[in-house]
Amino acid sequence: MNKYDYIKAKTLDEVSKLLIEKNGKATILNGGTDLLVRLRENLIEPELVIDIKGIKELRGISFDDQVGLTIGALTTMNELGEIDEINKNYAFLADAAHTVGSVQIRNRATLVGNICNASPLADTATSLLVLNAKINTYHVEKGERTISIHEFFTGPRTNSLELGEIVVSITIPTVKGKGVYLKNARRAEVDLSTVAVAAFKDDKNQYKIALGSVAATPIRAFKAEEILNNGDVTDATVLQAAKVARETATPITDIRASKDYRSEMVEVMTKRAIKKLLEA
Repeated sequence: MNKYDYIKAKTLDEVSKLLIEKNGKATILNGGTDLLVRLRENLIEPELVIDIKGIKELRGISFDDQVGLTIGALTTMNELGEIDEINKNYAFLADAAHTVGSVQIRNRATLVGNICNASPLADTATSLLVLNAKINTYHVEKGERTISIHEFFTGPRTNSLELGEIVVSITIPTVKGKGVYLKNARRAEVDLSTVAVAAFKDDKNQYKIALGSVAATPIRAFKAEEILNNGDVTDATVLQAAKVARETATPITDIRASKDYRSEMVEVMTKRAIKKLLEA
């Protein structure tokens, strides 16, 4: 591990200024479950690590019928399952969060950190995509900004944050419906996803489907959604939507699975997720 400086920031302004000053040579420490691994393996070599865990504005969770549920950047994966609004309306997001690592990891890992890492494998990303989540940020010079989750991921481990910009929270718009998150991995627990599928059916019977680990970023299967949303949902349309979802994916072969296996599992898991929603 290379040497670096460490600062425990007290304000958002301080974080933003330091990020700008270091011009890409600084990184943020939130939960640290991914960062510490990357530091230890010299996958990143920052000059400065900025600890944000002491910033009060990043704590807390609030709910408003008009705005929705806003989750602070310091909220851990395990804490998601303790939020009444999530258990009532977005339980499958907590399900996704609870597939991340072990209990000990989830006590440190945060929802915002999982998204900011921008990994195609991010367990919570698919659920947030079908919920049309919004990323709330702050910049010392430009102020506040809201980014659609659909515009946030720009590539493997890259996102649309500008230099000096920090994510302060994630907002999930108020929506009623049922969702499901399915994960395929080599082991039942404490493993990265080989394929992930999130599906949501709102109270107007409109479907949304997102796929993880099968493209450069987590993606929505919009064409598959159109098949389900433009007529009666029958066994035939479920099969058709699952095949279209498979065609939407652009998986690769790596140590966890082959391209062909991932493609097959996209179809199988999409069909399974839709049927679970039909039974709900």
